[in-house]
Amino acid sequence: MIAEIITIGDEILIGQIVDTNSAWMAQKLNLAGIKVKQITSVSDDRQHILDTLKQASLRADIILITGGLGPTKDDITKKTLAEYFQTGLRTDQDALENVKQIFARYKVEVSEINKKQAEVLENCTILLNKNGTAPGMWVEENGKIFVSMPGVPFEMMYMMEDLVIPKIKETFKLPNIYHHTILTAGIGESILAEKIAHIEDSLPEHIKLAYLPKLGLVRLRLSGSGTDAIALINELSSFSNQIVKQISEYVIIERDIALEKAILDFMELKQLTLSTAESCTGGYISHLITQHAGSSKVFLGGAVSYSNNLKVSMLGVSNQTITNFGAVSEETVREMAQGAKNNYRSDYSISVSGIAGPDGGSIEKPVGTVWIAVAGKNKILCKKFTFGNKRAQNIERASISALTLLFKLLKEEQA
Repeated sequence: MIAEIITIGDEILIGQIVDTNSAWMAQKLNLAGIKVKQITSVSDDRQHILDTLKQASLRADIILITGGLGPTKDDITKKTLAEYFQTGLRTDQDALENVKQIFARYKVEVSEINKKQAEVLENCTILLNKNGTAPGMWVEENGKIFVSMPGVPFEMMYMMEDLVIPKIKETFKLPNIYHHTILTAGIGESILAEKIAHIEDSLPEHIKLAYLPKLGLVRLRLSGSGTDAIALINELSSFSNQIVKQISEYVIIERDIALEKAILDFMELKQLTLSTAESCTGGYISHLITQHAGSSKVFLGGAVSYSNNLKVSMLGVSNQTITNFGAVSEETVREMAQGAKNNYRSDYSISVSGIAGPDGGSIEKPVGTVWIAVAGKNKILCKKFTFGNKRAQNIERASISALTLLFKLLKEEQA
Protein backbone atom coordinates (compact mmCIF):
# COMPACT_ATOMS: atom_id res chain seq x y z
CA MET A 1 0.00 0.00 0.00
CA ILE A 2 1.56 3.27 -1.18
CA ALA A 3 0.61 6.74 0.08
CA GLU A 4 1.49 10.25 -1.00
CA ILE A 5 1.18 13.37 1.15
CA ILE A 6 0.34 16.76 -0.36
CA THR A 7 0.46 19.93 1.74
CA ILE A 8 -1.17 23.03 0.28
CA GLY A 9 -0.30 26.60 1.20
CA ASP A 10 1.92 29.49 0.14
CA GLU A 11 2.92 29.94 3.79
CA ILE A 12 4.84 26.64 3.65
CA LEU A 13 6.72 27.48 0.47
CA ILE A 14 7.88 30.90 1.68
CA GLY A 15 9.05 29.46 5.00
CA GLN A 16 6.49 31.29 7.10
CA ILE A 17 5.53 28.01 8.77
CA VAL A 18 7.32 24.67 8.97
CA ASP A 19 5.52 21.63 7.56
CA THR A 20 5.38 19.43 10.65
CA ASN A 21 2.18 17.76 9.41
CA SER A 22 3.93 15.64 6.77
CA ALA A 23 6.55 14.21 9.14
CA TRP A 24 3.91 13.32 11.72
CA MET A 25 1.61 11.73 9.13
CA ALA A 26 4.47 9.74 7.60
CA GLN A 27 5.28 8.24 11.00
CA LYS A 28 1.68 7.22 11.65
CA LEU A 29 1.25 5.76 8.16
CA ASN A 30 4.47 3.78 8.46
CA LEU A 31 3.35 2.27 11.77
CA ALA A 32 0.08 1.27 10.10
CA GLY A 33 1.95 -0.61 7.36
CA ILE A 34 1.59 2.05 4.66
CA LYS A 35 4.65 3.21 2.72
CA VAL A 36 4.92 6.89 1.86
CA LYS A 37 6.13 7.28 -1.71
CA GLN A 38 6.43 11.06 -1.84
CA ILE A 39 5.74 14.24 0.12
CA THR A 40 4.92 17.36 -1.90
CA SER A 41 4.22 20.97 -0.90
CA VAL A 42 2.28 23.08 -3.40
CA SER A 43 1.17 26.70 -3.61
CA ASP A 44 -2.35 28.03 -3.40
CA ASP A 45 -2.61 27.83 -7.17
CA ARG A 46 -5.43 26.00 -8.92
CA GLN A 47 -3.37 24.54 -11.77
CA HIS A 48 -0.50 23.58 -9.49
CA ILE A 49 -2.90 21.64 -7.27
CA LEU A 50 -4.62 19.95 -10.24
CA ASP A 51 -1.30 18.86 -11.76
CA THR A 52 -0.04 17.53 -8.43
CA LEU A 53 -3.22 15.51 -7.81
CA LYS A 54 -2.98 13.95 -11.26
CA GLN A 55 0.69 12.99 -10.78
CA ALA A 56 0.08 11.64 -7.28
CA SER A 57 -2.75 9.39 -8.51
CA LEU A 58 -0.28 7.69 -10.86
CA ARG A 59 2.13 6.90 -8.00
CA ALA A 60 0.04 6.15 -4.94
CA ASP A 61 -3.00 4.24 -3.72
CA ILE A 62 -3.86 6.81 -1.03
CA ILE A 63 -3.40 10.55 -1.47
CA LEU A 64 -3.56 12.57 1.76
CA ILE A 65 -4.09 16.32 1.37
CA THR A 66 -3.84 18.98 4.09
CA GLY A 67 -4.52 22.71 4.00
CA GLY A 68 -6.64 25.20 2.13
CA LEU A 69 -10.01 24.29 3.68
CA GLY A 70 -10.59 27.60 5.46
CA PRO A 71 -13.46 30.03 4.74
CA THR A 72 -11.39 32.81 3.11
CA LYS A 73 -10.79 33.45 -0.59
CA ASP A 74 -7.19 32.21 -0.51
CA ASP A 75 -8.37 28.75 0.62
CA ILE A 76 -9.09 27.14 -2.75
CA THR A 77 -8.61 23.43 -2.02
CA LYS A 78 -12.31 22.51 -1.96
CA LYS A 79 -13.15 24.24 -5.25
CA THR A 80 -10.08 22.79 -6.93
CA LEU A 81 -10.91 19.27 -5.70
CA ALA A 82 -14.44 19.71 -7.05
CA GLU A 83 -12.97 20.62 -10.42
CA TYR A 84 -10.57 17.67 -10.32
CA PHE A 85 -13.36 15.17 -9.57
CA GLN A 86 -15.83 17.00 -11.83
CA THR A 87 -18.38 17.24 -9.06
CA GLY A 88 -20.21 19.95 -7.16
CA LEU A 89 -20.39 21.08 -3.54
CA ARG A 90 -23.17 20.41 -1.05
CA THR A 91 -23.89 21.65 2.46
CA ASP A 92 -23.54 18.78 4.93
CA GLN A 93 -26.03 19.19 7.78
CA ASP A 94 -23.85 17.37 10.34
CA ALA A 95 -20.90 19.61 9.47
CA LEU A 96 -23.14 22.71 9.65
CA GLU A 97 -24.44 21.70 13.07
CA ASN A 98 -20.85 21.20 14.21
CA VAL A 99 -19.98 24.75 13.07
CA LYS A 100 -22.99 26.18 14.92
CA GLN A 101 -22.10 24.34 18.14
CA ILE A 102 -18.52 25.61 18.06
CA PHE A 103 -19.64 29.23 17.58
CA ALA A 104 -22.31 28.82 20.26
CA ARG A 105 -19.63 27.99 22.82
CA TYR A 106 -18.16 31.43 22.29
CA LYS A 107 -21.60 33.08 22.01
CA VAL A 108 -20.83 34.29 18.49
CA GLU A 109 -23.32 34.30 15.63
CA VAL A 110 -22.41 32.13 12.63
CA SER A 111 -21.81 34.30 9.57
CA GLU A 112 -22.53 33.24 5.98
CA ILE A 113 -18.80 32.84 5.33
CA ASN A 114 -18.50 30.48 8.30
CA LYS A 115 -21.48 28.45 7.11
CA LYS A 116 -19.48 27.73 3.96
CA GLN A 117 -17.18 25.61 6.13
CA ALA A 118 -19.94 22.98 6.01
CA GLU A 119 -19.72 22.75 2.22
CA VAL A 120 -18.17 19.46 1.07
CA LEU A 121 -17.71 17.58 -2.19
CA GLU A 122 -20.89 15.90 -3.44
CA ASN A 123 -19.01 12.63 -4.01
CA CYS A 124 -17.28 12.48 -0.60
CA THR A 125 -17.78 10.72 2.69
CA ILE A 126 -17.56 13.39 5.36
CA LEU A 127 -15.00 13.18 8.16
CA LEU A 128 -16.47 15.28 10.95
CA ASN A 129 -13.97 17.63 12.59
CA LYS A 130 -14.49 17.49 16.35
CA ASN A 131 -11.72 20.02 16.95
CA GLY A 132 -12.55 22.68 14.35
CA THR A 133 -15.03 23.88 11.76
CA ALA A 134 -13.55 22.48 8.52
CA PRO A 135 -14.65 18.86 7.92
CA GLY A 136 -12.43 16.32 6.23
CA MET A 137 -13.45 14.57 3.02
CA TRP A 138 -12.86 10.96 1.90
CA VAL A 139 -13.23 10.28 -1.84
CA GLU A 140 -12.83 6.96 -3.65
CA GLU A 141 -12.25 7.32 -7.39
CA ASN A 142 -10.82 4.89 -9.98
CA GLY A 143 -9.44 2.58 -7.30
CA LYS A 144 -7.67 5.44 -5.49
CA ILE A 145 -8.48 7.06 -2.17
CA PHE A 146 -8.19 10.82 -1.68
CA VAL A 147 -8.43 12.28 1.82
CA SER A 148 -8.59 16.04 2.34
CA MET A 149 -8.02 17.36 5.86
CA PRO A 150 -7.53 20.76 7.53
CA GLY A 151 -3.98 22.03 7.81
CA VAL A 152 -4.21 23.03 11.49
CA PRO A 153 -1.96 20.40 13.11
CA PHE A 154 -4.07 19.41 16.12
CA GLU A 155 -7.22 19.19 13.96
CA MET A 156 -5.45 17.01 11.38
CA MET A 157 -3.85 14.78 14.03
CA TYR A 158 -7.11 13.89 15.73
CA MET A 159 -8.78 13.28 12.37
CA MET A 160 -5.95 10.99 11.22
CA GLU A 161 -5.86 8.94 14.42
CA ASP A 162 -9.60 8.77 15.11
CA LEU A 163 -11.02 8.51 11.59
CA VAL A 164 -8.60 8.19 8.67
CA ILE A 165 -6.22 5.43 9.78
CA PRO A 166 -9.02 3.25 11.26
CA LYS A 167 -10.99 3.66 7.99
CA ILE A 168 -7.91 2.72 5.92
CA LYS A 169 -7.42 -0.38 8.05
CA GLU A 170 -11.07 -1.34 7.52
CA THR A 171 -10.72 -0.87 3.76
CA PHE A 172 -7.41 -2.67 3.15
CA LYS A 173 -5.56 -5.65 4.56
CA LEU A 174 -2.26 -4.11 5.64
CA PRO A 175 0.98 -5.92 6.49
CA ASN A 176 2.45 -5.89 9.98
CA ILE A 177 5.31 -3.41 10.31
CA TYR A 178 7.47 -3.26 13.43
CA HIS A 179 10.48 -1.16 14.32
CA HIS A 180 13.18 -1.76 16.92
CA THR A 181 15.52 1.13 17.76
CA ILE A 182 18.96 0.99 19.35
CA LEU A 183 20.34 4.32 20.58
CA THR A 184 24.15 4.56 20.48
CA ALA A 185 26.56 7.31 21.51
CA GLY A 186 30.29 7.91 21.31
CA ILE A 187 30.84 6.17 17.98
CA GLY A 188 30.62 7.45 14.40
CA GLU A 189 28.25 6.09 11.78
CA SER A 190 30.96 4.67 9.51
CA ILE A 191 32.82 2.87 12.31
CA LEU A 192 29.53 1.55 13.62
CA ALA A 193 28.67 0.21 10.16
CA GLU A 194 32.01 -1.62 9.97
CA LYS A 195 31.51 -3.28 13.35
CA ILE A 196 28.08 -4.70 12.47
CA ALA A 197 28.56 -5.24 8.72
CA HIS A 198 28.40 -9.04 9.03
CA ILE A 199 25.07 -8.82 10.91
CA GLU A 200 23.63 -6.37 8.40
CA ASP A 201 24.66 -8.66 5.53
CA SER A 202 22.77 -11.54 7.13
CA LEU A 203 19.44 -9.70 7.35
CA PRO A 204 16.61 -11.28 5.32
CA GLU A 205 14.86 -9.31 2.59
CA HIS A 206 11.93 -8.30 4.79
CA ILE A 207 14.12 -6.71 7.49
CA LYS A 208 16.02 -3.48 6.89
CA LEU A 209 18.59 -1.63 9.00
CA ALA A 210 18.69 2.17 8.90
CA TYR A 211 21.39 4.45 10.34
CA LEU A 212 19.99 7.72 11.74
CA PRO A 213 22.95 9.91 12.77
CA LYS A 214 22.77 13.09 14.80
CA LEU A 215 25.54 15.12 16.44
CA GLY A 216 27.22 12.67 18.85
CA LEU A 217 24.53 10.00 18.43
CA VAL A 218 23.51 7.29 15.98
CA ARG A 219 20.15 5.55 16.10
CA LEU A 220 19.98 2.10 14.55
CA ARG A 221 16.48 1.22 13.41
CA LEU A 222 15.58 -2.33 12.49
CA SER A 223 12.34 -2.41 10.47
CA GLY A 224 10.50 -5.57 9.49
CA SER A 225 7.29 -6.34 7.62
CA GLY A 226 5.32 -9.56 7.30
CA THR A 227 2.06 -11.38 7.94
CA ASP A 228 3.13 -13.28 11.09
CA ALA A 229 3.46 -10.61 13.79
CA ILE A 230 4.91 -12.87 16.51
CA ALA A 231 7.53 -14.39 14.21
CA LEU A 232 8.49 -10.92 12.99
CA ILE A 233 8.91 -9.52 16.51
CA ASN A 234 11.08 -12.52 17.46
CA GLU A 235 13.25 -12.03 14.37
CA LEU A 236 13.79 -8.35 15.12
CA SER A 237 14.65 -9.18 18.73
CA SER A 238 17.18 -11.79 17.62
CA PHE A 239 19.01 -9.43 15.27
CA SER A 240 18.88 -6.64 17.83
CA ASN A 241 20.51 -8.90 20.42
CA GLN A 242 23.32 -9.69 17.98
CA ILE A 243 23.94 -6.00 17.29
CA VAL A 244 23.86 -5.00 20.96
CA LYS A 245 26.31 -7.77 21.85
CA GLN A 246 28.70 -6.54 19.14
CA ILE A 247 28.63 -2.86 20.18
CA SER A 248 27.58 -3.06 23.85
CA GLU A 249 29.98 -0.34 25.08
CA TYR A 250 28.25 2.24 22.86
CA VAL A 251 24.63 1.24 23.48
CA ILE A 252 22.54 3.64 25.56
CA ILE A 253 19.12 2.00 25.34
CA GLU A 254 16.95 -0.13 23.06
CA ARG A 255 14.18 2.43 22.73
CA ASP A 256 13.49 5.34 20.43
CA ILE A 257 13.91 8.08 23.03
CA ALA A 258 16.31 10.97 23.58
CA LEU A 259 19.64 10.40 25.32
CA GLU A 260 18.76 12.67 28.24
CA LYS A 261 15.40 10.91 28.68
CA ALA A 262 17.19 7.54 28.91
CA ILE A 263 19.46 9.01 31.59
CA LEU A 264 16.55 10.53 33.52
CA ASP A 265 14.65 7.23 33.51
CA PHE A 266 17.75 5.34 34.69
CA MET A 267 18.51 7.83 37.47
CA GLU A 268 14.88 7.95 38.61
CA LEU A 269 14.84 4.17 38.84
CA LYS A 270 17.99 4.27 40.98
CA GLN A 271 16.72 7.29 43.00
CA LEU A 272 19.71 9.42 42.00
CA THR A 273 19.92 13.19 41.62
CA LEU A 274 21.81 15.41 39.17
CA SER A 275 23.14 18.98 39.01
CA THR A 276 25.00 20.91 36.32
CA ALA A 277 27.76 23.52 36.07
CA GLU A 278 27.74 24.96 32.54
CA SER A 279 29.98 27.55 30.95
CA CYS A 280 30.24 27.34 27.16
CA THR A 281 26.96 25.42 26.80
CA GLY A 282 25.10 28.28 28.47
CA GLY A 283 22.37 26.14 30.05
CA TYR A 284 21.71 23.97 27.00
CA ILE A 285 22.24 20.75 28.99
CA SER A 286 19.70 21.92 31.56
CA HIS A 287 17.30 22.75 28.72
CA LEU A 288 17.63 19.25 27.24
CA ILE A 289 16.90 17.73 30.63
CA THR A 290 14.01 19.94 31.72
CA GLN A 291 12.07 19.63 28.46
CA HIS A 292 10.99 16.19 29.69
CA ALA A 293 8.05 15.88 32.07
CA GLY A 294 9.05 14.53 35.46
CA SER A 295 12.67 15.70 35.20
CA SER A 296 12.38 17.35 38.64
CA LYS A 297 12.49 13.89 40.22
CA VAL A 298 16.16 13.75 39.18
CA PHE A 299 17.38 17.20 38.21
CA LEU A 300 17.97 19.62 41.09
CA GLY A 301 19.29 22.53 39.01
CA GLY A 302 22.68 24.07 38.41
CA ALA A 303 24.79 27.08 37.55
CA VAL A 304 25.45 28.81 34.25
CA SER A 305 28.85 30.13 35.34
CA TYR A 306 29.95 31.90 32.18
CA SER A 307 32.45 34.22 33.86
CA ASN A 308 35.46 33.19 35.92
CA ASN A 309 34.11 35.19 38.89
CA LEU A 310 30.94 33.10 38.96
CA LYS A 311 32.94 29.88 38.67
CA VAL A 312 34.66 30.96 41.88
CA SER A 313 31.67 32.39 43.78
CA MET A 314 28.98 29.89 42.73
CA LEU A 315 30.99 26.69 42.44
CA GLY A 316 34.01 27.22 44.67
CA VAL A 317 36.61 26.95 41.90
CA SER A 318 39.98 28.19 43.14
CA ASN A 319 41.28 31.47 41.71
CA GLN A 320 44.69 29.85 41.67
CA THR A 321 43.40 27.00 39.49
CA ILE A 322 42.03 29.41 36.88
CA THR A 323 45.22 31.51 36.98
CA ASN A 324 47.52 28.50 36.58
CA PHE A 325 45.52 26.37 34.13
CA GLY A 326 42.85 28.61 32.61
CA ALA A 327 39.07 28.34 32.59
CA VAL A 328 39.18 25.73 29.83
CA SER A 329 41.18 23.01 31.53
CA GLU A 330 40.84 19.65 33.23
CA GLU A 331 41.63 21.16 36.61
CA THR A 332 38.89 23.79 36.33
CA VAL A 333 36.11 21.46 35.17
CA ARG A 334 37.05 19.01 37.94
CA GLU A 335 36.54 21.71 40.55
CA MET A 336 33.34 22.89 38.80
CA ALA A 337 31.86 19.38 38.89
CA GLN A 338 32.87 18.83 42.51
CA GLY A 339 31.55 22.26 43.47
CA ALA A 340 28.17 21.61 41.85
CA LYS A 341 27.90 18.21 43.49
CA ASN A 342 28.78 19.61 46.93
CA ASN A 343 26.89 22.92 46.78
CA TYR A 344 23.70 21.50 45.28
CA ARG A 345 23.92 18.21 47.21
CA SER A 346 23.35 15.97 44.23
CA ASP A 347 24.54 12.41 43.68
CA TYR A 348 26.01 13.25 40.25
CA SER A 349 27.03 16.43 38.47
CA ILE A 350 28.14 17.55 35.01
CA SER A 351 30.51 20.42 34.26
CA VAL A 352 31.49 21.93 30.91
CA SER A 353 33.95 24.66 29.97
CA GLY A 354 35.17 25.43 26.48
CA ILE A 355 35.55 27.81 23.56
CA ALA A 356 32.35 27.64 21.53
CA GLY A 357 33.53 30.19 18.96
CA PRO A 358 33.59 31.57 16.41
CA ASP A 359 36.38 33.55 18.12
CA GLY A 360 38.22 33.42 21.44
CA GLY A 361 40.57 30.56 20.59
CA SER A 362 44.36 30.38 20.69
CA ILE A 363 47.11 28.16 19.30
CA GLU A 364 47.12 26.10 22.50
CA LYS A 365 43.33 26.08 22.85
CA PRO A 366 41.65 26.57 19.45
CA VAL A 367 37.96 27.22 18.94
CA GLY A 368 36.08 23.97 19.61
CA THR A 369 38.23 22.96 22.58
CA VAL A 370 35.93 21.72 25.36
CA TRP A 371 36.69 20.08 28.70
CA ILE A 372 33.95 18.02 30.34
CA ALA A 373 33.83 16.47 33.80
CA VAL A 374 31.30 14.21 35.48
CA ALA A 375 31.38 13.71 39.23
CA GLY A 376 29.84 10.55 40.60
CA LYS A 377 29.59 8.58 43.82
CA ASN A 378 33.25 7.59 43.93
CA LYS A 379 35.14 9.29 41.12
CA ILE A 380 35.31 12.09 38.57
CA LEU A 381 35.64 11.38 34.86
CA CYS A 382 37.27 14.09 32.72
CA LYS A 383 37.70 14.28 28.97
CA LYS A 384 38.93 16.82 26.46
CA PHE A 385 37.12 17.26 23.15
CA THR A 386 38.15 19.15 20.04
CA PHE A 387 35.18 20.09 17.89
CA GLY A 388 34.97 22.47 14.92
CA ASN A 389 34.44 26.21 14.58
CA LYS A 390 30.62 26.28 14.37
CA ARG A 391 29.25 27.74 17.60
CA ALA A 392 25.79 26.13 17.58
CA GLN A 393 27.20 22.72 16.69
CA ASN A 394 29.90 23.00 19.37
CA ILE A 395 27.28 23.73 22.03
CA GLU A 396 25.16 20.77 20.94
CA ARG A 397 28.14 18.42 20.59
CA ALA A 398 29.47 19.41 24.01
CA SER A 399 26.07 18.82 25.62
CA ILE A 400 25.61 15.39 24.04
CA SER A 401 29.19 14.42 24.90
CA ALA A 402 28.65 15.48 28.51
CA LEU A 403 25.48 13.41 28.79
CA THR A 404 27.25 10.43 27.17
CA LEU A 405 30.09 10.71 29.70
CA LEU A 406 27.53 10.85 32.52
CA PHE A 407 25.83 7.70 31.23
CA LYS A 408 29.19 5.92 31.06
CA LEU A 409 29.88 6.73 34.71
CA LEU A 410 26.35 5.76 35.75
CA LYS A 411 26.74 2.35 34.10
CA GLU A 412 30.10 1.86 35.77
CA GLU A 413 29.06 2.88 39.29
CA GLN A 414 25.52 1.50 39.25
CA ALA A 415 26.35 -1.87 37.69
